[in-house]
Formats: sequence, structure tokens, C-alpha cells
Amino acid sequence: MELPEMESVASAIGISVPVFRFLLCFAATIPVSFVHRLVPGGPVARHLYAAMTGAVLSYLSFGFSSNLHFLVPMFLGYASMVLCRKYCGTITFFSAFGYLIGCHVYYMSGDAWKEGGIDATGALMVITLKIISCVINYNDGLLKEEDLSEAQKKNRLLKLPSLIEYLGYCLCCGSHFAGPVYEMKDYLEWTERKGIWRHTDKGSPPSPYWPTLRAVLQAAFCMGLYLYLVPHYPLSRFTEPVYQEWGFWKRLSYQYMSGFTARWKYYFIWSISEASIIISGLGFSGWTDSNPPKPRWDRAKNVDILGVEMAKSSVQLPLVWNIQVSTWLRHYVYERLIQKGKKPGFFQLLATQTVSAIWHGLYPGYIIFFIQSALMIAGSRVLYRWQQATRSGLFKKIFVFLNFAYTLLVLNYSCIGFMVRSFINFRLFLLALDTRHHC
Repeated sequence: MELPEMESVASAIGISVPVFRFLLCFAATIPVSFVHRLVPGGPVARHLYAAMTGAVLSYLSFGFSSNLHFLVPMFLGYASMVLCRKYCGTITFFSAFGYLIGCHVYYMSGDAWKEGGIDATGALMVITLKIISCVINYNDGLLKEEDLSEAQKKNRLLKLPSLIEYLGYCLCCGSHFAGPVYEMKDYLEWTERKGIWRHTDKGSPPSPYWPTLRAVLQAAFCMGLYLYLVPHYPLSRFTEPVYQEWGFWKRLSYQYMSGFTARWKYYFIWSISEASIIISGLGFSGWTDSNPPKPRWDRAKNVDILGVEMAKSSVQLPLVWNIQVSTWLRHYVYERLIQKGKKPGFFQLLATQTVSAIWHGLYPGYIIFFIQSALMIAGSRVLYRWQQATRSGLFKKIFVFLNFAYTLLVLNYSCIGFMVRSFINFRLFLLALDTRHHC
């Protein structure tokens, strides 16, 4: 049953009641995460608070079935760690991804969202990555240290996390709504006030309040700009007859602006997530080497807005867009496909982008976008090699500009497929995007 006030407010801002309810719960992750700092009773109480608040926010957002969906891969992951440590990483990777794919197919979340509905598949996506990383790190605890990469050494788990630690990690304060993804080892040290979160005679972790305010103000700006731009650059324009009447340059500029507009929605979401993780204290990632040293909040950061919009190379995009998921893909897919003693190649890149596409959903638009992004990154690397090979300062500057222009154009051309999703609409968009017709 919905409150009449909620219905009227949702109608006033042009969204459905389920989406409005989700946004309220999503914003509530900030005060919920703040209270985590004040929970008495030590680590066990904080684990319980993290698990309970995450479950309650999920229930309020998506209904009771959401927590049942979360429990399936969570149970599979924990059971594999208990029963078959030697192969638990492989078992969990395929079983958790298999269940996520099943939910993608059953719910078709993209269509539900477009019709004003909502389901827990997006949150399940984040939980799936957290489960897999936890289990693989426990698997890595069996390996010899000399066989591990630096990331594996840092994140491996030598002993089995308790069930309450595991539940708290997976559901922590609603961070599974939109991320960011973080490691079990970091979560445990934060909860137990160890490592960089330890209070000592020399001082304590820095205050999170100003960085939180900055993230909230950034979120407000991003949402304001998105609401201003979206009426001017709707995706529906691509299927209208007027679009076919435009010339090449007007269509190309519209593609750029529609992609540019859509990104501000994601910037808003990730800025709220960043504020939530920072206010909890978990976002703190150490101090800079400057004098005096300044606190870093990299663990909470999921996007570098200027880094995306001003990227000089496609290779830089995974480092500044959906940063924590890109880091996860690098550590748990890309680097683990590299054979010992060999350099990574296009296969590792393509496999990583394919996993990313499947993780997002089985829409053809996702598949095409991420496979095309592998080609986009490979092309940017070629331009960079040409830039390094030339000795002329002028030609170096020309190649820098070409790489920047190439990244800008291909990113905004490719992202249309990501935004469209469905096959029927995507075929219409392929016709609409065929700018060569009027070249």
C-alpha cells in the first residue's frame, strides 16, 4: 500500500511510485551509513547492523523476494567455501553468474524500468561481484605467496569469514544498491577498526563530513543538469522521421549529446553511493604522500567525471568510469586469464568486456557495446603506439589530438546501443545510426 503523498510527489516529478520509493531508500543509505559509525557493541554488533539495514532497505525498495534472491548466490558462495575450498572460486564464479543471468532473463529489468516497474536485479549484480571476490580470495589463501600477484597478496583470506561477517559484507548498509564493490578484507578491517582505521596515539581516521558534503553537492548538480538536458535530447528522437531528415553532422552531434546527457544520470547515482560510503568511514583509503598528507577516499569513488569527459585515450576510460567494477574485472577476470610469463593480448581484453556485458544483462545492445568497447580500446592503443613511434613533436601532438577525438566520437557513438538495450528497438537504432547513408 502506497501513501497518497508518495503518489502525488512521484507524479509531480514524472516517475512511478516504485522508482520513487527506490530513490528514497537509495538516499537513505547516507544516514544509515552514518549511524554505522555510532553502533555500540563492537564488530559483531556492526556486522549485524550492516546486514539488517541492507536487508530492510532491500525489502522496502524491492519487496520480500529481493532478499530471497540475494540469499541464493550468498548461500552457494558460502557453502562452496565450507565444503570445497580448493575449487570454491570456480564453482562460485559460474554458479553466481548463472543465477544472475537467470534473473536477467526472467525479469528483463531494463524493460521493467522503462515501464515504471523495478526489481532487485541491479542490486543482485553488485552482490554477485562481492560474493565472487570474497570466495576467490579465500581460494587464493591456499596458494603459495610467490604465485600470487600484488592484488592477490593484499586481498587473500587465510581463514573462513564467519557467517555474520559474510552477511554484513554482502548487504552492508545498502551499498549493494549501486556499489561500489569493495573487498572482504577491507570490510573486516574497517568493521574491526584495524589497519588504516585503527585509532592510535598519533591520531585517528580523518573526518568524512566535508568529502561527504562535496559528494552530495556533486550529486545535486549532476541530477539538475540531467533534468535540464534530457527533454532536449530524448532517446525516442532516434526513431522519429525527423531524425532521418537530418544531415550527417547534425545526427552525429545529436548522438554525442544524447550520450553526454545519459551519463549525468549515472554520475548522480554514483555520487550518492560515494557519499554513503564516505560517511560510513569505509571510503577512506589512506593518506597522500604530500606535505602535509591529505586523506584519500578512493575506495568510495566510482567515477571521475572530468576524467571521462576529457579522456585522452579509450584506455583511460575503465580507470575513470565505474571504477570499482573495472577494478574488479581487472583483478578477477583480465589478470587471471594471463598465462604466466606471457603478456596480455586482445583475447584477455575481449573476454573481460564480454563478462562485463553479460553481467549487465543479455540485451543485444549491451553485448554489442562491450564487444565494440574492446575494439575501441585496441584502436586507441594503436594510436598511442604510433604516437610513441614518431620523433616529431608536432606529429606527437597530432596523434594526442586524434586519440582524444577518436575516444570522444567512438564512445558516444557506441553508448547508444547500451542505452537502447532491446533487440527490436536496437534494430531501429541501427537504421537510425547509419550516418553513412547521407555521407
